[in-house]
Amino acid sequence: MASKFSKETYLYWYELMQLIRQFELIAEEKYKMEGKIRGFFHAYIGQEAIAAGCMTATKPDDKFITAYRDHGLAIAKGVSVDSCMAELYGKATGCAKGKGGSMHFFGKKENFFGGHGIVGAQIGTGTGLAFAEKYNGTDNVVLCYFGDGAARQGILHESFNLAMLWKLPVIYICENNNYAMGTSVERTSNVVDIYKLADGYEMPADQLDGMHPETVHEGVARAVKRAREGGGPTLLEIKTYRYKGHSISDPQKYRTKEEVDEYKAKDPIALVRDVILNNKFAAEKDLEAIDKRVDDIVNASVKFAEESPWPNDDEVLKDIYVDQNYPFIVD
Repeated sequence: MASKFSKETYLYWYELMQLIRQFELIAEEKYKMEGKIRGFFHAYIGQEAIAAGCMTATKPDDKFITAYRDHGLAIAKGVSVDSCMAELYGKATGCAKGKGGSMHFFGKKENFFGGHGIVGAQIGTGTGLAFAEKYNGTDNVVLCYFGDGAARQGILHESFNLAMLWKLPVIYICENNNYAMGTSVERTSNVVDIYKLADGYEMPADQLDGMHPETVHEGVARAVKRAREGGGPTLLEIKTYRYKGHSISDPQKYRTKEEVDEYKAKDPIALVRDVILNNKFAAEKDLEAIDKRVDDIVNASVKFAEESPWPNDDEVLKDIYVDQNYPFIVD
């Protein structure tokens, strides 16, 4: 079947999704088997099509901000794989100088604004980023990602209200992977179609299949066009699925193995691979070469992280914001 997207787009999607997948898999190994990565670890495995589709529907100057499941989006936005792995290791060469860890990736020059551990906090911050873009007169948009769990936070409603009132250029993207920390959408709200939350603000909204980069690209591109033209925000509920638990240590007792297997049969990487081969965009050997290139990048990032230095002790109090005029600071 002929495709609406080019050979180059599919090959880009395939390589990016493989890079995210292999990064997460080797990082999981270093976390679970070798204990070289510590703290919390939330893998993006299964959700890669969202990152891929969003990248082709936006431009480099557009800003991304997300929650703690941030590795995939950071890599997609161009934060170096070396600095991402080093951050997991807590090394000084990490993208947050080893101070943030898994949940707090950051890349200013790549327009990736985190990595936020407080549930829903990025919704308000993302709205503020969009306000700044409008205030400064740019045509940039902000993609503000959150999960189905964060959709129940009050800050979402405050942000939606002001974003619509001021027609801010923000795309709110709910990566709905069904279970928040471990509780199904059906058990947390009477409104199970999260995109309908936009109705109370007369905000445009849509529900997308997040297992296909094609549908993600098309939905995000429509929303981005509206925002660039001054039409204000959009809420996109992108239905996806995490193949791992909420975090790597999650026992996942809230779902069945059969359900996980059902979604693994819809693996976005396998689906894109099939399109590439069926349309003769590339041969098996070409995809194997991409896989090899990805493996080399990821393995090199592990070497880089393991050989990198720990942060110096004097870094502890650096990069901390203090307002000297705040009246309650005690010397």
